[in-house]
Amino acid sequence: MMTDKLTAVANFVQTTMAGDQSGHGYDHIERVVNLTRQLLAENPANGEIALTAAYLHDCFDEKLTSDPDAARARVTEQLTAIGYQPAAITAILAIIDHMSFAANLEHHQQLSPEGQLVQDADRLDALGAIGIARTFAYGAVHGYAMYDPQVRPRTNLTKANYRQPETTINHFYEKLFKLPEQMNTVTARRLGNERKQYMQEFVAEFKAEWNEL
Repeated sequence: MMTDKLTAVANFVQTTMAGDQSGHGYDHIERVVNLTRQLLAENPANGEIALTAAYLHDCFDEKLTSDPDAARARVTEQLTAIGYQPAAITAILAIIDHMSFAANLEHHQQLSPEGQLVQDADRLDALGAIGIARTFAYGAVHGYAMYDPQVRPRTNLTKANYRQPETTINHFYEKLFKLPEQMNTVTARRLGNERKQYMQEFVAEFKAEWNEL
């Protein structure tokens, strides 16, 4: 069941993320929230903090908004208006600030128990069949080439170069295939490896068909 506060947060996020075509729309948010609920059933943590962060985790992502600081301020104002206490808001924002793949490229960010669950849930939705679809949606929106055999995947990613134009297929090697081993929970690691295997089979088939050109 959702509390009144979570319902208000969900409504805010649904409006905020409306129209997204990059794989980060409200459908993605709902899957991350549901995965967070599943992980909470096996890993004790503050459910309200975790689920609120799951709902809001993309609302001020720098890759999705032209003014992340203003978007972050709107989230803070909304949480205050809904009735979240300052300590809870601080905990929620800390999760969102430190959970992304980019934020952890150069230094591992230590997350709270709640943050670890949201991070796992978000990363699970980047894997498997849905992950494949989202990856190509993001690449299309940003004008990435699907594949270029002459462009090799990068091995030394930094936060500065991570989002420079690349091919969509290279993103599987540079990020997605690495996610299962970085999961925080046993359940997420297991699900992540299952979804990774599916993605590896897809990429192998993709390359086989591409080479027939």
